[in-house]
Amino acid sequence: MPKALIIGAGDGLSASLARLLSREGYAVALAARNTAKLAALAAETGATTRACDAADAAQVAALFAAEGDAEVVVYNPSYRTRGPIAELDPAEVQKSLQVSAFGAFLAVREAAQRMLAAGRGTILLTGASAGVKGYPLSAPFAMGKFALRGLAQSAARELHPKGVHVAHIVIDGGIRSTGRPDDGQDSLLDPDAIAASYLQLIRQPRSTWSWELEIRPWVEKF
Repeated sequence: MPKALIIGAGDGLSASLARLLSREGYAVALAARNTAKLAALAAETGATTRACDAADAAQVAALFAAEGDAEVVVYNPSYRTRGPIAELDPAEVQKSLQVSAFGAFLAVREAAQRMLAAGRGTILLTGASAGVKGYPLSAPFAMGKFALRGLAQSAARELHPKGVHVAHIVIDGGIRSTGRPDDGQDSLLDPDAIAASYLQLIRQPRSTWSWELEIRPWVEKF
C-alpha cells in the first residue's frame, strides 16, 4: 500500500486530501502541532497521526524517520501576520518565514533524501496568490509564500531529472468551509475539488510533469 504524508493537517483542504487519498488506497499519515484536532479525521480515514512543529528541524527529522517511506508528501503549513510594515513585530515576521518557507525546506530536504534513494516520489507544496503578488499589509505572508515558490521551482529543476516530481500549487481564492459557506455561485474553492487537482498532479506521467498549478474560482481576478 503506498503511503502519503500530509504536514500541517487540519480541516479543509488537508481533510479533503486525506479522505481522497485514503479512498484511493493510500495509507495516510497526518502531522500537525496539535494532533487532538485530527482524531475524528484519523478515525474516518484510518490515518496515523504525528505531532510535529513543521519549523523545528529535529521534529521534522523525527517525523520522517517514522513516516519517511511515504511516496507522496504534501506541505500545507503557513502562518500569516498582517499589518503596516513600519509596525510589524519582527518575531511574528520571523515565525511567518519559518513556518511558510523554512519548514517547507526541511520537509523537502527530508523527503528528497528518501525519494532519491527510491528513484521516485511526489512532493506537493501548497502556495497562495501571495506567492506571485504581494498584497498591502501582508508583507510577511508574501515573503514566506514567495520563498516557498522559489523553493519549489528550484527543487523541481533539480529533482525532476532524478525521478522525483515536485509541484507548487497556487491557491488563488478563499476555500469553502463550514465557517465560510459558498453562496451557491462557486465563488469559493471547493476543498474536495482542490484535492482532486492534487491527485491529478500525483498521477501525472513523467512526460507531462507540471512544476506549478494555479487554482482559482471563476470570479477571482488575476
